[in-house]
Amino acid sequence: MVDNAPFLTLKHAGLTIEGYSRAAVQSYWRIPELKLGFDLGAQPWEFMGTPSWFLSHMHLDHMACLPVYVARRRMMKMEPPTIYLPEYAVDDVRRLLLIMQKLDRGRQTCNLVGVKAGVEIELSRDYVITPFATMHTIPSVGYMVWERRNKLKEEYHGLPGDQIRDLRLAGIAVTREIRTPILAYTGDTSPGGLDNYPPVYDAKVLITEMSFIRAKHRREKIHKFGHMHLDDFLERADRFKNEVIICGHFSTRYHENEIRRLVESKLPDNLRNRVKLWI
Repeated sequence: MVDNAPFLTLKHAGLTIEGYSRAAVQSYWRIPELKLGFDLGAQPWEFMGTPSWFLSHMHLDHMACLPVYVARRRMMKMEPPTIYLPEYAVDDVRRLLLIMQKLDRGRQTCNLVGVKAGVEIELSRDYVITPFATMHTIPSVGYMVWERRNKLKEEYHGLPGDQIRDLRLAGIAVTREIRTPILAYTGDTSPGGLDNYPPVYDAKVLITEMSFIRAKHRREKIHKFGHMHLDDFLERADRFKNEVIICGHFSTRYHENEIRRLVESKLPDNLRNRVKLWI
């Protein structure tokens, strides 16, 4: 394969998380098993086959590669992709793609779908995704992926199969839907983006940002610009029920050795083994 953009890989609970994120550089993630990705700050050639992408916001380090991705799909004679993005930005992004089409003289064909916080998107029979509001310097959303299963209602436990069948044929609902939050992606956000949507703390896998880590970097300023500090995680250590917490989007001020040394020295025992530093 063409090695045109870096990415790291982690496997957990039947999911493969691939991506890269550095503040003001580029952010992009994908989960092959779900056939979806988050943000398009760049686009590794290997990610081209992923048909659906969910954009958190319109800063360039999170969406600049959208025209490239759409053009690559067309060039390789793939079906036009579906791009989910904050609803307010749809018309402007469509205009942007038309300008790129005029300059490149290649069709920018894709399905743009505007999303609102709380308005559910059905991915498949087994999965749905819920956008939720995050807190950044421009309108932004995160995304929660839910696994849904139908389970027999308690009052019908123990009934033989033919009786359950007859109840179904009579139009009686014998099952109820059970949802499990399996993956949350926040994009760029201050802590309110997590606190205002509690299911984020319960997702099996949480992909989020930890842009700043040094003590001298003032949190009130960091929060004003829609980002998080290491100390925000320390304050919320007992709230994270996630099995894996992937932290990326570190400031380019930091060398990876400093990130590992400082973060790992400060994380409490109940977080240390679950936090994965994406550097």
